[in-house]
Amino acid sequence: MTPSKVTEPLDDGAVQMARIRVLLAGICTFIVTVGVARFSYTSLLPVMQAETWLTEASAGWLAASIYIGYMCGVLLAASTNSLARKYYFLRLYLVLSVLTSWGMALSDDIIVWSMLRFVAGICGSGALILASGLILKWLIKNGHRGELGVHFAGAGVSIVGTALLVEWMAGQSMSWQSQWIGFSVMAAIFAIPAWLWMPHPGEDHAQQNGAAAQDKAPARAFFLLMLAAYFCAGYGYVVSATFIVDIVERQDGLAGQGQMIFMWIGIAAIPAVIIWDRVARRVGYIRALVMAYLLQVVGIVMPAFTDSMAGAVFSALLFGGTFIACVSLVLTMAGHMYPSNPAKMMGKMTLAYGVAQILAPMLTGMLAQQLGDYYLGLYLAAGVVFAGSLLLLLLLQLENRLAPALA
Repeated sequence: MTPSKVTEPLDDGAVQMARIRVLLAGICTFIVTVGVARFSYTSLLPVMQAETWLTEASAGWLAASIYIGYMCGVLLAASTNSLARKYYFLRLYLVLSVLTSWGMALSDDIIVWSMLRFVAGICGSGALILASGLILKWLIKNGHRGELGVHFAGAGVSIVGTALLVEWMAGQSMSWQSQWIGFSVMAAIFAIPAWLWMPHPGEDHAQQNGAAAQDKAPARAFFLLMLAAYFCAGYGYVVSATFIVDIVERQDGLAGQGQMIFMWIGIAAIPAVIIWDRVARRVGYIRALVMAYLLQVVGIVMPAFTDSMAGAVFSALLFGGTFIACVSLVLTMAGHMYPSNPAKMMGKMTLAYGVAQILAPMLTGMLAQQLGDYYLGLYLAAGVVFAGSLLLLLLLQLENRLAPALA
């Protein structure tokens, strides 16, 4: 298929319809490459452990293979400056996300699973960066506000969708293999609008201001501090995102509630990114990030202090309301620094995030197997995110001198 062309000039209704299609393409891309290719593993981890040989430690190593792929996806996304090539890479990732999910049902060999999760990781990070860059570039070029909140709402939608699908499939007493096939069907369905509506970077759908995009590269000190802070966010995010269902299922009185708590994370994430966009408008990106980091610390560590349903839901709301906001705010900042090629800075930031996501699941899984619970892993994750908030406070002190204008 070739990208559709829209004839200029467009009336206001056509402009808004084009914007809606582009944002829906981003949300559907999230569902396919992040929801199915990534979050499905979190949802299916308990049933895979119950029906296969999978242990806590091997689950952590398997999650780490996703994030090794995640890192490679970042490098691939940054390996070319051709926006057209990035666009076709994104289409490839949509196809591979479907195939890798289907392939999980065909074997229970750790090597096969690791390879499939590795490719899924490439799809997840590559699609995240490429879709975010293409959409942000399209929004700015066509006179819309350069914010990614609505696009990143797709992360919450994908979490809710995967949790609901697992709940339904579990109610049908489907095996872990059948559930993976169910996810591949879900991915195939949502890949269609993602494929059709993602804007080609060469298209001009609406009015343009005619001004050339001017990059505003940050000072090296600003860049390094931001990388370190984003590493901390990645560490905290991946522990809860990978193990939260299993953590809840192990708690007294909460058995069978893991998918419900995971769904609450997604519900909180859907409006959160849009709300945090507005917070950032009022207080600035870095102050908004400090607030999100501190709230996320509480959300991460709460399951270690309470096993009540109310506490679990509150923890899910705090975590879901902040984790994707951190990603959205950081990548929006990166896109504004390099509007000519947003994926350039996004890739560098995501690299730091990805390193943390390789280390954290392995360490957390090994600690859980040795100690019998995830509590120490949660304490460690919360501590790392808190350290990230301190780095952001330091960055805030240096912002006026080191940061480019991000408006």
